[in-house]
Amino acid sequence: MQISERLRAVSDMVASGSCLADVGTDHGYIPIYLVSEGRIPKAIAMDINLGPLSRARENIETGGLSGKIETRLSNGLDALAPGEADTIIIAGMGGPLAVEILKRGREALKSCRSLILQPQSEIWNVRRYLDENEWRIQEENMILEEGKFYPMLRAGREGSEKLDQVQLFYGPRLLERRHPVLLSYLKKEREKLKEVREKLARSESSRAEDREREIRKLQNINGRALELFQEA
Repeated sequence: MQISERLRAVSDMVASGSCLADVGTDHGYIPIYLVSEGRIPKAIAMDINLGPLSRARENIETGGLSGKIETRLSNGLDALAPGEADTIIIAGMGGPLAVEILKRGREALKSCRSLILQPQSEIWNVRRYLDENEWRIQEENMILEEGKFYPMLRAGREGSEKLDQVQLFYGPRLLERRHPVLLSYLKKEREKLKEVREKLARSESSRAEDREREIRKLQNINGRALELFQEA
């Protein structure tokens, strides 16, 4: 089965033999890919919307995998009981929503040993939640697909690292690896922040000064991350 580079990168973080629950499965591509490749024996594909879930069910039936992949209408992890999955994927949604799903799904997470998360925004928010709740980031990746950067991570129950601001924003494992795609992202963000700050300097808005202060803070974090690449 052919899937996008983003979905393949997320799938590659799943350990062989895992019992998987895919939250916000959309078309069901990740569980279909993993089961059809023989990397996992079974999966639960969940979505809050009936439309995407129906399409996932059709794709599962087309692939002859109805006996191995179960579909469930579910708001986050609500329809998942403890013990049904040891690996949970939450990919393709905003960081704040991913955090809310994790908070609300604490009961279902009791038997989970691996979280694989690919938020579309505010990944620092996700990393902070994990760090504050004794999840350790074990692996990270970042890809560039069709002009967009996609960071992703796998976390396990190994305790907090007490991440600093640079690690929260850009990822402890990505920084350790001096990941080349992260470097491209940092350089692009540096230019973007510079442009925003220059625009704010010309603004007469009453909020411009507060916003410029925020941008200076982000520039500082960005600069500290870039320094790590120069030290390597």
